[in-house]
Amino acid sequence: MPAETAAGAFSGAPPATVPLTGWGRTAPSVARLTRPRTYEEAVAAVRGCGPRGGIARGLGRAYGDAAQNAGGTVFDMTGLDRIHSVDVAGGTVLCDAGVSLHRLMEVLLPLGWFVPVTPGTRHVTVGGAIGADIHGKNHHGAGSFSRHVLSLELLTADGSVRTVGRGTPLFDATAGGMGLTGVILTATVRLQPVETTFMTVDTERVSDLDALMTRLTATDHRHRYSVAWIDLLARGAATGRAVLTRGDHTPLDALPARARRAPLAFRPSRLPPAPAFLPDGLLTRRTVGLFNELWYRRAPHARTGEIQRLSAFFHPLDGVPHWNRVYGRGGFVQYQFVVGHGEQDAVRRIVGRIARRGCPSFLAVLKRFGEADPGWLSFPRPGWTLALDIPAGLPGLAAFLDELDEEVATAGGRVYLAKDSRLRPELLAAMYPRLDDFRALRARLDPRGIFTSDLARRLSL
Repeated sequence: MPAETAAGAFSGAPPATVPLTGWGRTAPSVARLTRPRTYEEAVAAVRGCGPRGGIARGLGRAYGDAAQNAGGTVFDMTGLDRIHSVDVAGGTVLCDAGVSLHRLMEVLLPLGWFVPVTPGTRHVTVGGAIGADIHGKNHHGAGSFSRHVLSLELLTADGSVRTVGRGTPLFDATAGGMGLTGVILTATVRLQPVETTFMTVDTERVSDLDALMTRLTATDHRHRYSVAWIDLLARGAATGRAVLTRGDHTPLDALPARARRAPLAFRPSRLPPAPAFLPDGLLTRRTVGLFNELWYRRAPHARTGEIQRLSAFFHPLDGVPHWNRVYGRGGFVQYQFVVGHGEQDAVRRIVGRIARRGCPSFLAVLKRFGEADPGWLSFPRPGWTLALDIPAGLPGLAAFLDELDEEVATAGGRVYLAKDSRLRPELLAAMYPRLDDFRALRARLDPRGIFTSDLARRLSL
């Protein structure tokens, strides 16, 4: 019999009791981890999860505590990882929820298809993509992941498996519902056609935040993908200076001759993993400020038509396994908010506050969201979204982020639950107007509270 793996207990073995964190490595808790490999085992795991309930977990890339369940059970769904069928003519795939976007790319790209939406990492599962309703650099045109899900199979608290179609209340509660309506078993997803695994990329430096927002507003519609890295340590006239990157899938006839021999080959680069632990305090305002200065200066003033590999454009950090270790043992907080298109002043105020506070963030991006999708707890809404990383040990960080939460809520915005581990529950209803509908559906569907998590308890979801 194979040995138990770090991902969870081998099928048939007793659940392992293990400490778990999100990708930010904050808010750790201990739970029983079980790894079903069949649908029948998943049903048995849900029925036997005990009084502290259970929650599904994929590859652990939620930054906060959404896929943790202190004292209860966590279902590691990566054991359910079959791709059942690909409709090459129609552009759809039917797969288990434990299949990663990386695996889908390996299978689909040689066939001329790409996932419709990808976040900054391809190491997330399809179930996690639906539960967090992930978004990418193409939200202004393509929306979030759930827009491309045609149907899914959901294991609910009574042990039954339901086929859930788009446009139903259960679908809208599940898309962005952080796994709290049940365990997603399979999904049918509509795909994006591509001719190559290359991207045609335009890059430019932008001198300040106002110029950046003007450029994004004026040019987003011309490109399928658009995102800006922003220097949150720059102050004065340079506040919000950025490197703006926009891209589109490269057509076959635009490739150089040597690349046309294997235009759909998927060969992501991979560097050595980050050390197990780096010293705490390495990421200071001074060291990150130096990095940000170099990153900004090395970017071209304006460059158009650069051909890049798909993995370099979408997932540069995936080339460094365990890159989250660079923050030291204390981990980091990933903070992301969105405010409406008319709230540019709120973006200016928040960016200014972060700059004055001197938060040492080198992974910060600003982009525009397009039309929202109907998920009741789905994060994206039309407007501006800023995501930034901050070392968790920064003095006074909790109080500072509480102040930002208030600013976001006052502007009618919200924070992203898939990245949260510290939001105060009293702000949640203001940020998510369909919260009461979500709670009511959960109460009907799961009256004993079988599906729960550290996030759900903290926010009374």
